[in-house]
Amino acid sequence: PIDTQNLMRDVLIALVPAMVMGVVFFGPRALVATIISVVACEFFEWAYRKLMKKSCANKDLSAAVTGVLLAFVCAPTLPYWMLIIGDFFAIVVVKQLFGGIGRNFANPAIVGRIVLFLSFSQAMTAWQFPDAVSSATPLALMRAGDMSALPSLWHMFLGLKGGCLGEVSGLALLLGFAYLLIRKVISWHTPVVFVAVVFLLSWPLSGSLSYALYQILSGGLLLGAIFMATDYATTPSTNWGRVLFGLGCGLFTVLIRQWGSYAEGVSFAILFMNILTPYLSKGTRSKPLGGAAH
Repeated sequence: PIDTQNLMRDVLIALVPAMVMGVVFFGPRALVATIISVVACEFFEWAYRKLMKKSCANKDLSAAVTGVLLAFVCAPTLPYWMLIIGDFFAIVVVKQLFGGIGRNFANPAIVGRIVLFLSFSQAMTAWQFPDAVSSATPLALMRAGDMSALPSLWHMFLGLKGGCLGEVSGLALLLGFAYLLIRKVISWHTPVVFVAVVFLLSWPLSGSLSYALYQILSGGLLLGAIFMATDYATTPSTNWGRVLFGLGCGLFTVLIRQWGSYAEGVSFAILFMNILTPYLSKGTRSKPLGGAAH
């Protein structure tokens, strides 16, 4: 049956390749951090609903998905206690205080990451290469104009670069994307448009095809486009709405990356478009011929 639990289970399965690559590149700590994040999210959801005298059966796996995604968008070396703070904000503040699953206005993992980034910026940007040598991410290198220090595009695709725990391997994320499409958990509209807009805008801005490809394979673009910009509760319900959502995400990502204060812009772009989701859904919803507009 198609229900929330089975949909969330498919999302977790799609995240397995990225988890495997995270462990391969960053060691067992990547797995431990992810497990801690999942347990913390499940606990906070159970505890809040218990306190509010609501059903406490954590069967839909949505909290587990949030826990995995939040761990994936954090630095591999982030202290566990900081990660748990992010889990609290994601589950209690963003999800449960607004009424629980389906009623949150923004993706919980996105807000959790932004809270951690603004609160513990140094720890959140303690990037690490897979060989355990701390270094700048490809986005930071491009921002500084140091293209010569970038890994090859092949290494970028495999994940041999600095970055967050679950975002480094483009190959792993695309395998997850293919699985979600085959299982019809998500549609192609938002991810494809999101990535295409970043590519098409980055190319003329830099005058370099390779630069545009580096932009796609850098930071959390693929992870955000595939797993966060497709969240049912916080993205449009119509196909045209999803296209516009992806277009806006891509545009704001490029604007922030090129001229903003931060090298990365995916989280802020998705959060901003989450706020516009109700208007995109309403504005692109079809009505029967001759039906009254509401």
